[in-house]
Amino acid sequence: MLKPILLVEDDKRDLELTLVALERSQLANEVIVVRDGAQALDYLMREGDFRNREEGNPAVVLLDLKLPKVNGLEVLQRVRGTSWLRSMPVVMLTSSQEESDVIKSYELGVNAYVVKPVEFKQFVSAIADLGVFWAVLNEPPPGSMKAIRRHE
Repeated sequence: MLKPILLVEDDKRDLELTLVALERSQLANEVIVVRDGAQALDYLMREGDFRNREEGNPAVVLLDLKLPKVNGLEVLQRVRGTSWLRSMPVVMLTSSQEESDVIKSYELGVNAYVVKPVEFKQFVSAIADLGVFWAVLNEPPPGSMKAIRRHE
């Protein structure tokens, strides 16, 4: 069974463009969309509205930096501080080119930092490449396929 891609994006336009780009990449992975950092954490921790979702981690999290409720850096910090999520790939997908955002993301353990291209064709190409790499080509660490939740 293919693992889903978790897309965390609050901007309606960027969300639509990302979904179109993923669709054009012809990945078979389901794309789960959440609109803020709190929902992302609920999904990953299997809490709140997502407490009954199937066990297992997404193939990759495409995480916006500037999110309502809980920002992308806080989500990343929580993911890296949680044993059963720690090895899950997280890609910061943002419009921020601020050096401090890039540095902080890597300090917190992001796998990649991608600045959203403004031009549509470039955006579609970048998202398709990301999806194929993380959902198909990347080899996850042994044992991460199950990723059963364990209490810290």
